[in-house]
Amino acid sequence: MDRLLISGGRKLRGVVRLSGSKNAALPTMAATLLSPGRHRLRSVPDLQDVYTMGRLLEHLGAVVTLTDSAALVETSGVEGFEAPYDLVRTMRASVLVLGPLLARYGRARVSLPGGCAIGARPINLHLAGLERMGAEITLDRGYVDARAGRLRGAVIYFDVPTVTGTENLMMAATLARGTTRLENAAREPEVVDLAGALSRAGARIEGAGGSVIEIEGVDELAPLDHTVIPDRIEAGTFMAAVGITGGEVLIEGAEPGHLDAVIAKLGEAGIAFQAADGGLRVTGPERPRACNLKTMPYPGFPTDMQAQFMALMSIAEGTSVIRETIFENRFMHVAELKRMGAEISIDGSVATVKGVRSLSAAPLMATDLRASASLIIAALSVRGETTIDRIYHLDRGYERIDEKLRSLGAWVERIEPDSGRSGPFLVQRVGDEGRGHL
Repeated sequence: MDRLLISGGRKLRGVVRLSGSKNAALPTMAATLLSPGRHRLRSVPDLQDVYTMGRLLEHLGAVVTLTDSAALVETSGVEGFEAPYDLVRTMRASVLVLGPLLARYGRARVSLPGGCAIGARPINLHLAGLERMGAEITLDRGYVDARAGRLRGAVIYFDVPTVTGTENLMMAATLARGTTRLENAAREPEVVDLAGALSRAGARIEGAGGSVIEIEGVDELAPLDHTVIPDRIEAGTFMAAVGITGGEVLIEGAEPGHLDAVIAKLGEAGIAFQAADGGLRVTGPERPRACNLKTMPYPGFPTDMQAQFMALMSIAEGTSVIRETIFENRFMHVAELKRMGAEISIDGSVATVKGVRSLSAAPLMATDLRASASLIIAALSVRGETTIDRIYHLDRGYERIDEKLRSLGAWVERIEPDSGRSGPFLVQRVGDEGRGHL
């Protein structure tokens, strides 16, 4: 498996352009199943999860072409309804085909999802909502088997906000008979982005971005033509990296309105922000200040930024208390940060971080996507060479991050096990010729 080699101690400086949001691109790709025709999606990031979703769509009968930062999806030939274990097990977002398949074809058989090992993320809220819309659902040997005539509108209350649950049921409701009301819905920008893509294709959706979303079903949708929003978690990751190195970087494409909680908390830590044409200019302090944090559903501080924030706090002046309220197993990066000399103690869902003056280089192992990012951030602050193994997690969520870091002055390279030190980072490709027909 590939690993990263990082020699830190350099301030990040320059300009970096954000990629499209993975968490917005994947549900929009799934939404192409709602209507036949040729769909065009722009600003689609070059990531392993995108290839996995493309392979899943092709398994169902679509033709998927990935060009430079775009996905063309032809769905006129879709006839399948089964999302097999071999594809779904590596990516939880695969479950997003459930709602569209059931809405358009009346049948879906989807393997229970996998993904990063950061805790239980059950899909019971998805299934309960679809049952309220008239679906008959059974669990059969690790698969969700769902059948329905035309779905019907319903009032659905989520016990807790769920992003993929909101997206799945919103997609299903676009073709249902009558009006569906989603209460305590997720409010994330990715949900709003999907609603916008569907609305431009003829869906009738109101309230996206609030806690109540109403969808009036229509008989058919047009093919999607949509540009995916910039990745707010990638933006936050670069912000933390600038903060820990004391650098200054213009992050092009950053949407401040998507990052209010992140900007507020990083500002409390001493990082300065200035609006600039097309993005945000970020300036790091000489040393960050400790501050407390509690992850919350949007618009609160995102759990997907908790690990990166902890890396920043590991060298902050003072002691921080970090409460993780979303996933019960999202402190797996702590052991690796402690290998670098971080002083962190865990009590249930609470981490106490006593900032040290500096960390030390060490061999590290990534455990999930955002943990990978936190270890990179920590390594950028260290004078000396740090290696990070199992970075295949990174390939699922960050597009050529080491190339972007090198453009900002960092010393980062990928090591391939059979060829020694490598040149520029390349996402592992799906198919024989990289991007193109899958």
